[in-house]
This record gives sequence, structure tokens and C-alpha cells, in this order.
Amino acid sequence: MRPFVHICAMPYLFTSESVAEGHPDKVADQISDGILDALLAHDPYARVACETLVTTGLVVLAGEITSGAQIDYEEVARKVIQDIGYNRSELRFDAQSCGVIVTIHRQSPDIAQGVNSGQGIDLDLGAGDQGMMFGYACRETEEFMPAPIAYAHRILRELAHIRKHEPHLMPYLRPDAKCQVTIEYTDDGKPLRVDTVVLSTQHEEFAEDWRTMHRRIEEDVRTILLPRVLPPEMVDQRMRLFVNPTGRFVLGGPHADTGLTGRKIIVDTYGGRAAHGGGAFSGKDPTKVDRSAAYMARYIAKNLVAAGIAEEVLIQLAYAIGIARPVAIYVNTYGTARVPLSDSEIGQRLLQLFDLRPAAIIEHLQLRAPIYRPTAAYGHFGRVPEALEYMQTTCTVEQTPEGPKEVISHHRRSVQTFPWENLDQVERLREAFAVKETLSN
Repeated sequence: MRPFVHICAMPYLFTSESVAEGHPDKVADQISDGILDALLAHDPYARVACETLVTTGLVVLAGEITSGAQIDYEEVARKVIQDIGYNRSELRFDAQSCGVIVTIHRQSPDIAQGVNSGQGIDLDLGAGDQGMMFGYACRETEEFMPAPIAYAHRILRELAHIRKHEPHLMPYLRPDAKCQVTIEYTDDGKPLRVDTVVLSTQHEEFAEDWRTMHRRIEEDVRTILLPRVLPPEMVDQRMRLFVNPTGRFVLGGPHADTGLTGRKIIVDTYGGRAAHGGGAFSGKDPTKVDRSAAYMARYIAKNLVAAGIAEEVLIQLAYAIGIARPVAIYVNTYGTARVPLSDSEIGQRLLQLFDLRPAAIIEHLQLRAPIYRPTAAYGHFGRVPEALEYMQTTCTVEQTPEGPKEVISHHRRSVQTFPWENLDQVERLREAFAVKETLSN
């Protein structure tokens, strides 16, 4: 959306933020999705709604899980924390010593009745909840994402890469960080330049004077970090840079701020440039349309833009709990459509082209797989799909002369992360909408 361009023809600023994998809320998201992945690796049909709270020295896991898989919740949580980089006692939250409390129970049978195939009013696999979900795409970046959120994600991903793989460059980095990027747009809504970058990054206390630390970190951000990720044509001498604006950021992570699953839904999506239905993603299996339908809406929007049908698209899907087909679809191309159809007509054609029942979405995008932990930091959208191999463990019971016997088998599986980012519907959409040429991005 270009919220100001449609009102007045003048340049404007728009800002989005991202947070690093060490941010307390993102620690919680990653633990929730780590547990989801651990369950799906053994039971693709697991019903999972896992919430996490992290604070000084403590992790609390709660929620509703129905699955035949048996996993070690504590072990999963500790591994996620270790991977993020909370591995020392001086951080006051570390993988080895934190407490882990688990309070998990089964999914409500009233909800299960509406989701299970063959039960409830709609005998198909119904939506796991009511609600509305949004998908968005535009041509501002190669990711088909708005520039402010795309650049904020890039900065923090690179910061984490330096911390983990090139620590000699910025040896003082700790896991917690957040970044805010403001982009100046032309009067016709095109990204013109980076106006402001605000970066707060946790660090070791490597000098006695905080001013000395601040000067070193700011210089490294300006000369090492930003040149790696910001397009040179978007940076000029007027760009403002604020690094650790309070002067120091030694205490951070769950010790400084309590983290909860699902509190970074704008970071997870489009940085405020597109609407959000309010439902979080992490810790939810794909029968929850909060997650799967939002992925499908993004998939359709991105392919529409890549196919040249419009330069910018917002799609809303709405569901009723227990009912398979969406109750409504809404499409907004913001006047950028290149086909002789109204937005409403585009929406009706999409209903003919895509099966939007939850079971069909899950099957089409192959969502019953352990692909979710990578989504829990640096955004669910605008990411690059990658092949992922995992070991699936199954347990069956065989009847033997000596009685029932459990047989455990292991199978190597290959899946793809971020399948909703694939552009495999472009030609189909071009044909369906009679588009003769694809816009370059």
C-alpha cells in the first residue's frame, strides 16, 4: 500500500522495523517453531499450538498439542537457544542453565471436530479458526517486498552472519538486535533513497568508557555492515544513521525483556505496508489458517505481480472455523492492474484457479513438513526457498508370535523451505489473464 501517494502527489517517508533472532520475542517464536518442526518430523499430522515465554533464566512452554510423536520439549528448547547464541552465563539467559517448564495439553475436541475430515458440519478438513489473512507483493525489491522491511531484514541477517561466522570483524556482538529503516519515496510511490537507519545491537562491555564503545560500533556499522546489504544507488550523504541511540546496549535478550510467541506479527509480514489479520504464525501447524492461508495469499499475490498482472497486489482471505472454503476473497491492485478486469473480477477468477480449502493449501504447498523454524526470524516472506533434508522416524506395531512388537523405522526425507515464495504459477496466471509480457523486477 502507498498510504500517502493516493492522497497527495508529493514525496513521502515510510518506515519498517525488523528484529534479530536474539530478540526475546523471536527467541520465543523460534522455540515454538522448533517444537512444531520436531513433532512434524515424526508425525506430519500433529496438531500443534505451542506458545513460549522467555525471561531471565526461564522458558515456559504452554499450549495444545495432539500427536502420536514423543519428543523431548526441554531438549528442543535448549538447542534452539544454543543455536541463537545464548550460551554463556554472563548473558543471564543461557541454554545450559535456564529452567524449562512444560505445560502442554491436547487440542480441544470441539475444535478438532471442525478440523478433522468427516466430522463436524463441513465433512471436509475445515479451517482451524475463523479469521482473515492477508498476502501482499510489490515490485520494489527483488524479493517482491516493500523496501523498508526488506532492507531491515537484510541488515540484521548480515549482522547475525558476522556474529556467527566472521566474529573478527565485530567481535563484541551479542545476540539481541533490532533495526528500523526509513525509505524516501517519490511522488509516484517509487523508492528513491534510504533516509534513515536505526540499529540497536547488543554488545560486550569491551571498554571502560561507553563513548569509546559507541564510536567503535557506529564506525563498524557504517563501514562494514551497511555496505554489504544496502544498494549503493539508495545511499547518499544525507542518509542518517543512529546506532545504539542510548549510548550502550550491554544488557539484552530475555534477561532485559520478557519474550512471548506471536508479538512480532508486523516484523513477520510486510512491515506495516500491508494489512494484517492479527493472527500470529509461529508454533501453529498448517491446519491453522492464520498461518497456511496467509502463506497461500502471499503465494498468489507474488505470482500475480511476477506475471505482470499488477505491480502491487493485496489479497485478503476470510474463513469460518470448521468450514473448508473461504467465506470471502478481496483483491486490491491499487490501480496498478494491467488487465481489463476490476479487482473484484480478478478475485473471482482466482477462486476458479486456486483451491483455497485448508487441505488443498497444505497439499499444494507441502506444509506437513518440518520447515518452520527458519521462518521464525527475519520474516516469513521475501525469503529464498532451499532444499532441506531431515530424518523422519515412524513407529508401527507388528503382531508377532510373541505378541505385539513396536517397530521403529527411519526415512530420509527431502522438503523445501519457504515454498510459498516459489514463482511456479507465473505462466499459468499469464495464460489465464491473457498477459502477453511479464514485467521485469
